[in-house]
Amino acid sequence: MSTISEARPETVSRAQFLQLFVAVFLPMFMAALDQTLLATATPAIAATLGGLRDTSWIAVGYLLASATIVPVYGRLGDLRGRRKMLLAALGVFTLGSAACGAAQSLPQLLAARVLQGLGGGGLMVLSQALIGELVPPRERARFQGYFATVFTAASIGGPVIGGIVVSHTSWRWLFFANLPLAAFAAWRLRQLPRGVPQARAEAKADLAGHVLFAIGAVSALFWFTSVGHRFAWASGTSLAFVATAVVALGALLWHERRHPSPFLPIDLLRERTIAITTIVVLLFASCLFAVVFFLPIYLQLGHHVSAQYAGFLLLPVTGGMVTAAMISAKTLRRTGRPRWIPVVGMSASAVALFLLGVLPSHEALVIALGFLCGLGFGCVMPTIQVTIQTIAGRERLGVVTALNGLARSTGGAAGAALFGAVVFALIPGVDRSALLQDADVDAIIHAFHRAFLVAAAAAALAAYVASRMPDTALWERHVDLAERGTTTG
Repeated sequence: MSTISEARPETVSRAQFLQLFVAVFLPMFMAALDQTLLATATPAIAATLGGLRDTSWIAVGYLLASATIVPVYGRLGDLRGRRKMLLAALGVFTLGSAACGAAQSLPQLLAARVLQGLGGGGLMVLSQALIGELVPPRERARFQGYFATVFTAASIGGPVIGGIVVSHTSWRWLFFANLPLAAFAAWRLRQLPRGVPQARAEAKADLAGHVLFAIGAVSALFWFTSVGHRFAWASGTSLAFVATAVVALGALLWHERRHPSPFLPIDLLRERTIAITTIVVLLFASCLFAVVFFLPIYLQLGHHVSAQYAGFLLLPVTGGMVTAAMISAKTLRRTGRPRWIPVVGMSASAVALFLLGVLPSHEALVIALGFLCGLGFGCVMPTIQVTIQTIAGRERLGVVTALNGLARSTGGAAGAALFGAVVFALIPGVDRSALLQDADVDAIIHAFHRAFLVAAAAAALAAYVASRMPDTALWERHVDLAERGTTTG
């Protein structure tokens, strides 16, 4: 079997890349899968543990933990070796999976999901960084397309798998199944060479930055998901959460501008293209996770389909995302110009979400618009991942990939929390799933339609922001003359 050079060569053969692909795609698949795995299982979990209104935090807790830890993995991967840190992240993820499967109450499950997210964030960002390290810029477009397909299949396949498992056995097996998969992934990763860490001075840890981000994000999202039912809008509790969020996030911005090695890479955000793409990813992820997490719940509560069938009805979204990811990757590889690809994509998703919110509810319509929405989503991540890695350069691969992961996780958490807040605020009797059996179906459908309109507005804003990105020619700026003369499209 061929091996990948320890000296980080400029190019690798297809056989060498496939060796890397086999080793890192499983950790990435597991991390992406667990972001959405419980979407179709949510009513079943609520029936066992109670608290349907709070089940959006199953996704929010995982994504926030992932967002908080992603920059740490990015920097440590650069300094100490990405394979080593990927193995460490896999261990944390496995421990969290076991704790989730053993949870006996919703608070225990949410705490275990936070632990799982602390590992899952590293699986995602370090897998992406390994690709950026070993594949030259023009070829990254092709291989990031492959990984976008894996990520997409895992993200949308999560509800499908969850629905099948919940329909035939306990939801706890959604977590216990990770244990043998993690063991196999660790064995494959140990077959890779250790790699050569960057020769850089040890960066000073930004513990205060991580704490301020966590306090601010959790306070803001808890307020959005709780105001109006746990406490009144103008109550002291409500004002306290708002004040905490504002003070913590304001202090975070002040602190990050002065820290020598900030949690948020301010130097990268001064690059216009990276700053704009970060905002686009935030908005994109908020729409994606709102659709992936809540569309199966909408189908189960509003259309009374089974968990398994609701999962299968997400397959058109998967098909659209995979199709668009491959087409956009090939287009970027050929042209080297990323600007308009996410603009077109998020515009298509905005149209699909708007139509879901205003047209009469019908299963065939959900399938067709789901496919269009998936086509739009699939244009974003492969394009942006290649763009930011190329502009940042090899030495900052881990940091810029971590920034992208931070934006995706934060946006996903915000989208899941806000979409859930809109839906559950408009549905009567959501404290336990049993009460929903008697709920007005028209009220449920009305609530979800209003939330789809909110998601459509976010998608339209993402398209506008993407249109402000500079029209950068990636290959002209970052591919040398020899490579340009020998690389074919």
